[in-house]
Amino acid sequence: MLAKVSTWQLTAGAATLGLVLSAVAVASAGPWDSSGQRTAEARRAALQDAGGGADHGRGGRSDEPDAAPSAPSVLAAPGGSGPGPTKAALAGVLDPLLKDPALGRRSTAAVVDAATGERLYGKNSGDALTPASTTKLATAIAALSMPGSDHRIVTKAVLEPGSGSREVVLVGGGDPTLTARKDAGGNASLRTLADATAKKLKDSGTTEITLSYDTSLYSGPVLHPIGPNENLAPVSALMADEARLDDSTSGTAPREADPAAAAARTFAGLLKDRGIKAKGEPGPGKASGRAEQLAKVSSPPVSALVERMLTHSDNDIAEALARQVTLATGGTASFDGAGAGVRKELEKLGLPLSGTHFADGSGLDRSDKVSADLLTQVLARAADRERPGLRPVLTGLPVAGFTGTLSKRYTDAADAAGIGLVRAKTGTLTGVNTLAGAVVDADGRLLVFAFMTDGTVNPAAAQSALDRLASTVANCGCR
Repeated sequence: MLAKVSTWQLTAGAATLGLVLSAVAVASAGPWDSSGQRTAEARRAALQDAGGGADHGRGGRSDEPDAAPSAPSVLAAPGGSGPGPTKAALAGVLDPLLKDPALGRRSTAAVVDAATGERLYGKNSGDALTPASTTKLATAIAALSMPGSDHRIVTKAVLEPGSGSREVVLVGGGDPTLTARKDAGGNASLRTLADATAKKLKDSGTTEITLSYDTSLYSGPVLHPIGPNENLAPVSALMADEARLDDSTSGTAPREADPAAAAARTFAGLLKDRGIKAKGEPGPGKASGRAEQLAKVSSPPVSALVERMLTHSDNDIAEALARQVTLATGGTASFDGAGAGVRKELEKLGLPLSGTHFADGSGLDRSDKVSADLLTQVLARAADRERPGLRPVLTGLPVAGFTGTLSKRYTDAADAAGIGLVRAKTGTLTGVNTLAGAVVDADGRLLVFAFMTDGTVNPAAAQSALDRLASTVANCGCR
């Protein structure tokens, strides 16, 4: 038993290291940047947390997989110099797998050569189906395009002029990662904001204030059409720790009914600890254009938010990023406005949008519709060496058997060959299972793929069938 565990651990280490080394070796030619794994994936790889959102995969690993990837395969450098698979050979291995009854009454598929953009395999690839959380790929590339990968979301405290009661307003900017925890983990800290706000007030001789909070950046319903749900907090421009009522950082959790009010109460408590008393309960308000800024904190860049969103299928980040897109393009930060903003940005990128509809940014809405062609073109665009700002779409993808929503998949012998080789975004709703991502095939060719299903009845069997498809692409020279 000891030998078996040691072998698995060593292989896992080699696989993870291989991903880093291959990235460094081909940073200029492939989709991986010079750091190999970007922030979200690197932080989470060792933690093996459960995935977030509606993509939880199957249960925990009951046994080690029968086969693990060899170091030479994992260390293969992704790129476009090797020969690509032929269309006929690829069809020969994928057609039979797509007939698996576990894939439901309808399935679509596409495989694209990332270097050339050529579609090597397609099955009804232009048909738009419900994508579930693979919607987040569209949200991600739109946000990286506009407002851009370096953009940071600001939360601030301001003081209204001439107010005898010394009114301080906590202004939400839409940062879904704002935290009140002692260890901010690189996120914007409500404690840091309280430190700077209290100091500024004390410097002016103020120790008592009234506190209000401003969420006017967003409009429309705060509840997703699915209603109250542990996959997503009410969508507000102001929240702390995704309004979670437990100490979790990803996955499902009970949420505050009013995230903004809860964040303001927490801020009031932090100010009190720092010698600033807020009279009464904080209430909703709106900062005027004449308000003086006391302090501000900024989120990690959009690139890091995208990675975290994709790795853990984080619905709260997805809805926030979709609203950042529409705000940057002059739209309205609501569910409808966010969907329109994402579509508008995808149009600018020249992506195929026939039949596409975005009702939200997370994919929780069943009325979302995208095609396998769109998903593969999003991934191919992110692999374009001329567009390095889009690469977090790829670097944020979970790694099969190691990170995020794929950490507990690829457990069956038939699909375990994809462990460490497949990087993909999962999607799961009742009757809907999707998988879209990237692999380096047996000849070193970077391929992107999308497999979509509708009408599945056994989620575990459907996920296994999708994993097998991706593993086949990764291990097939297909010439």
